[in-house]
Amino acid sequence: MTKLAIFAAGCFWGVEEKFLSQSGVLDTEVGYTGGITDNPSYHEVCSGTTGHAEAVRVKFDENLINYEQLVNIFFQIHDPTTLDRQGPDIGTQYRSEIFCLDEEQYLIADNIKRNLNKDKYNNKIVTSITNANAFWIAEEYHQKYLRKKKNMIL
Repeated sequence: MTKLAIFAAGCFWGVEEKFLSQSGVLDTEVGYTGGITDNPSYHEVCSGTTGHAEAVRVKFDENLINYEQLVNIFFQIHDPTTLDRQGPDIGTQYRSEIFCLDEEQYLIADNIKRNLNKDKYNNKIVTSITNANAFWIAEEYHQKYLRKKKNMIL
C-alpha cells in the first residue's frame, strides 16, 4: 500500500536525498509547509515571514518500509536538539518538525520522540509534531537537487 509522510529536518536537499535512498521509498517531493502563506516562493520562505518549513513529502510502499522506520530515519539524519538550525542553515524554515497526516502517524511519531528523548537525548529534543496542513511543492530546480547536481558534475 502506498502512503505519504512529511518531514522537515533542515535544508530539504539533503533530507530528500537521505529518504530517496531508502529501500521502499518510491518518490519524494520537496516543498513548504506549516506556514500562513498560500503557495510561497523559496525567497518568501527564506525571508522567515511565511512561517513555512522546508519539508520533504515521502511517498513510500508500506509493505517495504513503514512509517515507524521513516520516523527513526528522520531522527538519525539530523540533530533534533537544535532549534531552528541544522549545520550552517539558520532560521525557522530549517526547523525540526514532523507533519502528521493522521492520528496513527501522530501517535507513532510522538512515541518514538518520547522514547528517544528519555533514552538518548536527555529531554533535549526540540522537534515539533503537528498535524499537516497544505504542502506547497517547491520550484522545479529544488526537486532532486543533489541528484541533478551530481549528474552535472559527472
